[in-house]
Amino acid sequence: MDVKSFNELLAQGEIDREDMWPHLAEMKSRVVQFRFEFGLEELPLEPGLITIRGPRQYGKSTWLEMHLKKSIQDYGRGSAFYLNGDELASPEDLVREIENLEASYSPDAKVKRLFIDEITAVTGWERGIKRVIDQGLLRNILVITTGSKASDLRRGSEKLPGRKGRLKKSEFLFLPISYREFHRLCGHKLGEKSWIAYLLTGGSPLACNDIYESEHLPEYFIQLIRDWVMGEVVASGRSRVALTQILPILFRGGGQPIGYAKLARESGLANNTVASGYLEQLSDLLAVLPAWPWDTNAGILQIRKRCKFHFINLAVAIAFHPAALRSIDQFETLTTEMQGMFMEWLVAQEVWRRSVLAGADNPEAIGFWGSKDHEIDFVTPNHELIEVKRGRAGPLDFSWFSKSFPHGHLAVICGTPFQTSHVTGMTLEQFLLAGG
Repeated sequence: MDVKSFNELLAQGEIDREDMWPHLAEMKSRVVQFRFEFGLEELPLEPGLITIRGPRQYGKSTWLEMHLKKSIQDYGRGSAFYLNGDELASPEDLVREIENLEASYSPDAKVKRLFIDEITAVTGWERGIKRVIDQGLLRNILVITTGSKASDLRRGSEKLPGRKGRLKKSEFLFLPISYREFHRLCGHKLGEKSWIAYLLTGGSPLACNDIYESEHLPEYFIQLIRDWVMGEVVASGRSRVALTQILPILFRGGGQPIGYAKLARESGLANNTVASGYLEQLSDLLAVLPAWPWDTNAGILQIRKRCKFHFINLAVAIAFHPAALRSIDQFETLTTEMQGMFMEWLVAQEVWRRSVLAGADNPEAIGFWGSKDHEIDFVTPNHELIEVKRGRAGPLDFSWFSKSFPHGHLAVICGTPFQTSHVTGMTLEQFLLAGG
């Protein structure tokens, strides 16, 4: 259904046609319906501007349809309308469509909303929003925008100071389905290997359903992820070939620190600045994050030193990894070292997810600690310490910790849970289930 016809039905209060809600229909057709959790349980009643950024194939459009439909149910015909950024060519088109819709709102609607999906598809979208806000067209309307280009949405939002209303919070990150939610609905079938199935999906509800139904990750999902990442890279003027040469370096490096100069040299790029640009784009897509060494004395990350690169979207890692993992059995055939690498990335994804939910000022500020003799894999944004071990571990392996961190506590993810005054050993599943 085209957007104009869709909005005409919303103006009439007609919401019962299934063809109006393709994403909701798709969700209802699946065996499992997962709950979305990213800190925005209910939309505010007051006007303003909300931006929601997150990767493709994680349910943003489904969530948007859900709340658009609910808005009409709660506040009546003509209380909410919809625009699709993928169908708008310019900021001028965006302004024109909003001007046309502004007169369509019902005067009886106590709450008015405008939902704009994938607004970052409109280059310079913030100029259009700024213009209509300054014209007063959105004075009494809550605008909810989603986008997959995290940098565009964040930077565009930063160019709208004083134009977001008086909302308590206006910027959100759309998060993967939590492992706790996946385990609640799928654990009875997948059993003790549920965490492996979850790892393969990256927490995408689409992939979670597929692996629950068939215990296999379908090729169409892999292609969707690859097309999205490659499409964004090409759209930015960068090279597909260069990206395909950078990713293997990240896969081979695993949890080892690497400098941008070495990354550029081994991937055949011109210099470290070019390499940094590709990694920044992967970070903007919420796919990969750098983890910097942590200075315990200063309590800061040393961002001029070599860093680790963690995948915080495991679906991207799976889609591009040469092992072509599609099932639990295939994961279990990997070397212990490679399994440990994926486990470390899953922990990175979970640390980032929890930090976002907790409202951390900078959830991307993930680090690691190292000395001449020892290393700790993760220093979280709130300075929690986490070590990941693929196999067995015990108290004697970490007898050094209390000397280095006399007032600290270390969480060790391993195959053999244990407890001391300074160290807690837990399985990966126990760690994942402890999160919200």
